[in-house]
Amino acid sequence: MSTERAFYKTNKIMPTPAQLAEMGRELKFYPSISKNPNVLTPHQVDAFNRVGYIKGISIFNDIKINKHRQYFDALLADVLSAGGSSYSIISAHMKYGKVYDLLTHPKIVACVKDLLGEDVIGWGAHYFCKMPHDPKSVGWHQDAGYWPLTPSKTVTVWLAIDDATVENGAMRFIAGSHHKGHLTSQHSRPEDNSVLGQIVENAEQYGELVNVELKAGEISIHTDLLLHGSHANPSPKRRCGLTLRYCTTDVRASYRWDKEGVVVSGKDSSGHWGNPPRPTTD
Repeated sequence: MSTERAFYKTNKIMPTPAQLAEMGRELKFYPSISKNPNVLTPHQVDAFNRVGYIKGISIFNDIKINKHRQYFDALLADVLSAGGSSYSIISAHMKYGKVYDLLTHPKIVACVKDLLGEDVIGWGAHYFCKMPHDPKSVGWHQDAGYWPLTPSKTVTVWLAIDDATVENGAMRFIAGSHHKGHLTSQHSRPEDNSVLGQIVENAEQYGELVNVELKAGEISIHTDLLLHGSHANPSPKRRCGLTLRYCTTDVRASYRWDKEGVVVSGKDSSGHWGNPPRPTTD
């Protein structure tokens, strides 16, 4: 996966398909068993189990998300000037204190706890920033397919830094596709112009296509087996989102991915996850 080898160098290793196969990962959907959610509604928890996602959850007001957008604008300018790309700011919580603060933000973590339970690890933060007139797409894929994690008890929070619309390449879900288990993917072709190195073909056969339009400051949450992707951005407006990844503490990570996992709620009794401190650099 090209973006995982990009500008910000992490200690993680991206395993090959053969190495992933050797892990014997347990890839199936584990529904949320939350009966009395504190932040989400029972209807939202039911929707997550049924269709694999929740969207349109307001986290930050205009003032707060504008402040973070200004922070990201400066960060992106620094990365671009150093030779990186708008997709290359990965494992950002390991380098930038303000991103660590988002990964551990109480309002976001509270939503995740209502799905995963009390003991939660935050292990990833990656900006997906489509610049104006960006020709790159994100092919249909399942996150669990290329992650060296088992069992598949991870959710992704997608925080809209900019408004995400159909016109500027909002994310798309295939509702209910997480119930199909691990689907076979193919290597993406050069003509796909995809940010990812993989694609699940004929994805629409697995469920209803849903456009995930979000206002800046809102989040969506999806399970790691849900098919998702996005079109290119032909519009004059940028579309940036920050993906924040969370899992239950019983998940096991290989290839040094465990070193980047932060205990954001409860405890990690096994001590499997590295639980790095907040970076001093904002």
